[in-house]
Amino acid sequence: MQSSAFTFSSSLPLLKPRRPHTSSFTSPSNSIRLSSSSSTNSRDLGDLNNVGIASSWPRRSWTLSSSPFSSSKLRPWSGVPSLASDSDASHFKVQATAVPDSSGEAASAGGSFMKTLELGLLFGLWYLFNIYFNIYNKQVLKVYPFPVTVTGVQFAVGSVLVLLMWGLNLYKRPKISGAQLAAILPLAIVHTLGNLFTNMSLGKVAVSFTHTIKAMEPFFSVILSAMFLGETPTPWVVLSLLPIVGGVALASATEASFNWAGFWSAMASNVTNQSRNVLSKKVMVKKEESMDNITLFSIITVMSFFLLSPVAIFMEGVKFTPAYIQSAGLNMNQLYTRSLLAALCFHAYQQVSYMILQRVSPVTHSVGNCVKRVVVIVSSVIFFQTPVSPINSIGTGIALAGVFLYSRVKRIKAKPKTA
Repeated sequence: MQSSAFTFSSSLPLLKPRRPHTSSFTSPSNSIRLSSSSSTNSRDLGDLNNVGIASSWPRRSWTLSSSPFSSSKLRPWSGVPSLASDSDASHFKVQATAVPDSSGEAASAGGSFMKTLELGLLFGLWYLFNIYFNIYNKQVLKVYPFPVTVTGVQFAVGSVLVLLMWGLNLYKRPKISGAQLAAILPLAIVHTLGNLFTNMSLGKVAVSFTHTIKAMEPFFSVILSAMFLGETPTPWVVLSLLPIVGGVALASATEASFNWAGFWSAMASNVTNQSRNVLSKKVMVKKEESMDNITLFSIITVMSFFLLSPVAIFMEGVKFTPAYIQSAGLNMNQLYTRSLLAALCFHAYQQVSYMILQRVSPVTHSVGNCVKRVVVIVSSVIFFQTPVSPINSIGTGIALAGVFLYSRVKRIKAKPKTA
């Protein structure tokens, strides 16, 4: 409730002066103060007839307090010296003070609950889309060993979704200058290479092993940040990298589907993905206008399609036509359907990832990404019935624990050196 004040004033001529009095009493409801002042003044009786009052108006004050410590009994009348001069007119004021209302706190609690529910839903969609992308993508790459073409198809579907989003005004279409495109181009190149190397690895080894190797992303992030950004890691960050490297090495030594091509492709994916993060800090800080992550990702997706399409045709030829698929003895409808679903999930999980990043801190997002990798590894092992030895499981667990530890100690800042 907001406080309100009401003022009524009128000139009340008096026949003779009278000593003003005040009166106060307390009520447990709202707090209201009423006061009136009078002065001695002599006027014609005709003026009294105009206002319909033929007596003096004494100065009185009534107070109702909502304080729980006040008494509800009527207080005795007490006289208060009048401060008004004889020439002042009488005044009558009503003032009401505000009473705290709990409706604001209830609305705030409700809004906080809805935000938490929305964030939980986004995390669930992020994990779900990622799981289905890896499953459908692996199914396609097992029967269709052309990772460059598969990656190009995924960028093509993502570009169509971006153009529909802009054309239907589902998201604001950005105005891009030539200078901005030139700044985004290196990001688009490493983004294209990162996804290409990931698909090459998924086509050679098990999904669980690819994601175990990709757990080494923090290791390359620290190295590249130190080389190009001059960021010196804290001792805690360096120590957290030891279980990551050790766990990946242990898992690789006992991996049943180990393949050097798949191993180095996953490693190259780590390097390119972390290069993208470093370039975004080094290059995009000088962009002309601010650009949110979703807009940046959308532009990179379209640019990646145009960058990779000629490379796919040059390296693998046009091998996604119905004629070639049928001649290869593949189920065309099944291959097209799974490729489309994989591409939709690929674009969806990255969009949701950027939506989450706009709502939480980078550290929280990094922890969520670590949990996502665990969920993907476990779900792929269950779905594909991947044989996993106990030592392999321990190595994977150690590496993921190191990633979680890294995301926590990353917040610890080095103490500045004092002279």
